[in-house]
Amino acid sequence: MGKQKLRNILSVMLSLALVFSLSIPALAAEGETHLTIIGTSDTHGNIWGYSYEDMKESSGDGLARISTYVSQVRAENPNTILVDAGDTIQGTIMTDDLYSKDTENHPVPAALNYMGYDAWTLGNHEFNFGVDTLKAILAQADMPVLAANIKNTDGSYLTGAGYTIVEKGGVKVAIIGVDTPNIPRWDGTKQGVAELTFEPMADAVAECIQAIGDSADVIMVCAHAGLAAEYSTDGSDAAQTILDKCPEVDVLQLGHTHTTYVSNDGPIPVGETNNNAAVVLRYDLTLNADKEITSAAVQLIPMTGIEPDQGLREVPAIQTAQEKTVSFIQDNVLGHAAADFQPANEISGIPAGRIMDTAVIDLIGTVQLENSGADVTAVALFKDTSDLKQGDLNYGNMFDIYKYPNVLYTVKVTGAEMKAYMEWAAECWNQWQPGDINISFNPDKAGYLHDHFCGLNYEVNLSKPAGERIENVTFQGQPLSDEMTLTLCVNDYRYTGLKNEGIISGEKEWESSASVRDMLVAYLAEHDPLEPKVDNNWKITGVDLQTDSPERAAYIEKVNSGALATPYNKSINLNQPNNVIVNGVLYSAATAVDAAGNTYYRLRDLATAFNGTTAQFNPYWLKSAYIALNTPYTERALEMPEQMPVQGTPFSLAISADGNSHLIDAILVQNVLGGNYYVTVEGINTLLGINAVETDGVLTLTADSAGPGSGNAG
Repeated sequence: MGKQKLRNILSVMLSLALVFSLSIPALAAEGETHLTIIGTSDTHGNIWGYSYEDMKESSGDGLARISTYVSQVRAENPNTILVDAGDTIQGTIMTDDLYSKDTENHPVPAALNYMGYDAWTLGNHEFNFGVDTLKAILAQADMPVLAANIKNTDGSYLTGAGYTIVEKGGVKVAIIGVDTPNIPRWDGTKQGVAELTFEPMADAVAECIQAIGDSADVIMVCAHAGLAAEYSTDGSDAAQTILDKCPEVDVLQLGHTHTTYVSNDGPIPVGETNNNAAVVLRYDLTLNADKEITSAAVQLIPMTGIEPDQGLREVPAIQTAQEKTVSFIQDNVLGHAAADFQPANEISGIPAGRIMDTAVIDLIGTVQLENSGADVTAVALFKDTSDLKQGDLNYGNMFDIYKYPNVLYTVKVTGAEMKAYMEWAAECWNQWQPGDINISFNPDKAGYLHDHFCGLNYEVNLSKPAGERIENVTFQGQPLSDEMTLTLCVNDYRYTGLKNEGIISGEKEWESSASVRDMLVAYLAEHDPLEPKVDNNWKITGVDLQTDSPERAAYIEKVNSGALATPYNKSINLNQPNNVIVNGVLYSAATAVDAAGNTYYRLRDLATAFNGTTAQFNPYWLKSAYIALNTPYTERALEMPEQMPVQGTPFSLAISADGNSHLIDAILVQNVLGGNYYVTVEGINTLLGINAVETDGVLTLTADSAGPGSGNAG
């Protein structure tokens, strides 16, 4: 298992060799073995590389493109292993609406079989259609399917295996698969799920490692989970716990969070791809004659520019599924929209459907209330761009406004529970601050959690902190009291989440036999053409967006033209300096000026702004000033001083950047906590080797995202 772990991160030369696809065997020294592991995750049924909502081929995703890339890598290095980390059978009209109901000749296992996967780990969305449906699909897979922490009542593995051992080039690689144990939160009511046991991931990995013993040279873990905890307080759903508790692990693949991440800084390479088969992970390992790992690195490989594998597309099960799905959509006009359902976004990228009541939300809410007979229902805009455009409507349009295969439940709730649920949903907005020119969204709470409520009238006061925002709630014209009882309709996913978080206590009273999408189709058939209707039952209060301000208009024009990034997770605030722009994102830095009028920027504010790019740095003091280059800055952002700019006298600051000493112009500004250095644009360029420019007091930097080895998302 590479016990001595003689790891040295691959040199720049070797990394370049990998990028440009030079032959790996040609680089091998005598007695060495090079392994390449390709990892996919969260492909969500995207086999062909096709957007069924838009009825057109995509340009940079799909298993067909990954298949082409895998063939290229196998030609370079026969010692190549291919693994998947889950969320594989759900996510498209093909998988969710056709092949979840008739699993025979399922296209997903057909694709995995054709590509020659060595292992497939379950993801949470594998359970969306119930355990029996999942088993019917898995029975068609030729490779081992892994779920070491999911067990039957008798203690056996649900899939029959927690790990598998693959031998390449005389090296035995044990692959352990684990899934987030949070599945009962989302799919606990699906057929068969309640009968399963979901163990902490690290415990299951440790159990497998003990069983593997000395029978493998390398141990890889494929975890359908992010590095950090999602719900747990004990780390049971955090892949970091695997690293902490299982030092025997040599390679870690993550999934589930739909983010790209690579780290080569720790003891082992760790990586994660985003979703929809658009990126793969490539791990390259070198082992010496004693089967000890001497180097290991991971990189992200995008599928942009790679031609789809036509051989995969011609697999009978896949070709038939594609033709059936396309025909299902394009040959069936379900009805017509009399007009567009979503208003235009005032600010590019800030969806109107998440800051005001719109016809899309009210349509879904109307359908859910009519089918359930409930008093109130909850609806999320799952996709920021969801809309029904004027004209013909097909099943792809229904998928666009409701992308998940949910069914509906009803449950009795008290008025107090209802308001607690509404407060929970309102956490998806950031608190408005004086000077903010737009509503922005909490980056720690995903958009699919952002419910809006039909059947009640209410206000959301965003000047108040989370937990205190819902005001003036009425039901049928009367104030909603804490003691009042309502029938609430939610989808199955939300029901289990609310129950597990203790927001609601009641038991399910009714379950729909049809999915929400099928209900929308039936409603459209009865209301063709479909008129967009908005009842404006809720609104945001407590904000002053300064809509008449010319300065606001100028910022919005820059965002809409692409000169500035969308202020999605942090509003543009007119009370802030807004004097640093990094890759289009506005930041603020405290400034000082000298007698000649030259501007100096607070060094720690620049460290905050540059984080996550190749210009990131960490300033620190060790009897003198130091900077660690290409190192994340993890301190909290400093408060802006009341007085700005500060008048100061420049001096020559001796500062070391990764051991290289520099003399730069600086101003030291003292405060009660100590002092901060302020530097010029020329100074920061010298220290970091970058080309930031200053125009009218605004520092602008364009830099690549931090790449492999940085420890940051790339």
